[in-house]
Amino acid sequence: MTVLDRPELNEECDMSEDSRTRVLLVDDHPLVRGSLQRVLENSGEFEVVGQAADGDAAVLMARDLRPDAVIMDVIMPGKGGVEACREIVEFLPDARVLMLSASTDDDTVITAVAAGAAGYVVKDASLEDLLEAVRDVAMGRVRIPLPVLRRAAAVADRQPKPVHEGNQHLLTEREREVLTMFASGSSYADIAEAQGNSPSTVRNTVYRIQDKLGAGTRQGLVAWAVRNGLLDG
Repeated sequence: MTVLDRPELNEECDMSEDSRTRVLLVDDHPLVRGSLQRVLENSGEFEVVGQAADGDAAVLMARDLRPDAVIMDVIMPGKGGVEACREIVEFLPDARVLMLSASTDDDTVITAVAAGAAGYVVKDASLEDLLEAVRDVAMGRVRIPLPVLRRAAAVADRQPKPVHEGNQHLLTEREREVLTMFASGSSYADIAEAQGNSPSTVRNTVYRIQDKLGAGTRQGLVAWAVRNGLLDG
């Protein structure tokens, strides 16, 4: 059963409105947006703060609403999801964009990851997989399999970028550890627990690593980690 086959949930949830994850939905089909909104909001964990039918509207709404997560279709008329994703993460570095795709083999998905998407989910995914994916990216995890990361890194290699490749001496041992865990999909909270720090300390460390490497996005950091062998162990 897919995410669009289950418009409602019957589970009880006592989460307050303030604790819900704020989501922006972007898809050119109103029925898809409506179904996704019902699935997310009936879970009790998410609040849909806006809907956009194309990439241009998505960029404007993301700047205005500053959602915790953006669920965006890859292919749309006019400005597509990849270009919109790139613009959103450039303006809002902490934005978490989850791409919707009809196929995991779609090269456009790879390009979207290289553009800054935090993950993707196929449109025929189960309800549970969708909710888990949104939950993960909203918490700061990178929901991208390593093979896809490697392909995305190869795409990024063909694009102009200021990232200082190979300069691993720029990072301290602790920073390398943090980057390795972050690129492996760990959230700030996960890393903080493992290292005995606070999530805010880990967040500041990631910011510092990003500045040192000249990475424009968090996913740029992940691509750097892949290219420089941090995930090969």
